[in-house]
Amino acid sequence: MVLMLLTKAQQQQLLQTAKDSIAYGLKHGRSLPINSEDYAPELQEIRASFVTLEIQHQLRGCIGMLEAVRPLIVDIAENAFAAAFRDYRFPPVTAAEYAQLEIHLSILTKPELMSFYSEEDLLRQLRPKVDGLILQEGSQRGTFLPSVWESLPEPHDFLHHLKQKAGFNPSYWSDSIKVFRYECDIISE
Repeated sequence: MVLMLLTKAQQQQLLQTAKDSIAYGLKHGRSLPINSEDYAPELQEIRASFVTLEIQHQLRGCIGMLEAVRPLIVDIAENAFAAAFRDYRFPPVTAAEYAQLEIHLSILTKPELMSFYSEEDLLRQLRPKVDGLILQEGSQRGTFLPSVWESLPEPHDFLHHLKQKAGFNPSYWSDSIKVFRYECDIISE
């Protein structure tokens, strides 16, 4: 897994792009238009990201992509807008809330399929505070970013809550479950 090596200036540029995209969304109802060619090659790389918004350390929105399909700078702008205005769990961010937003960016490595022979074997392989997981069976899928380990530090709890997020019973297990592992670079204000 290859994590990105971004300069402090590039990290700040990503954070500013997220802020600007939310501000642009408040005025124009869409994400900030980005021409990725105007940015450093590292920010033009095709990468997947998540943008998490909090107010006073409480989740206010989180949207992202698991597959890398567009330049990182564009992905951040689109996901910041979506986290602010399209996360179905929350009403759209208001102008009054904008100044209170805490923005956290997660830049994902490419997910890798894990190999395991049982749920217990999978649990033994998990790396708390390092692994993000994608759990999938058929059309049902859920993911937890590595930051979720902060609230679910035990592998058993992490996996069982992830199963619920994917639409399964926490005790559900099947030999056809697939689990992918990824890591994240975290950029926060």
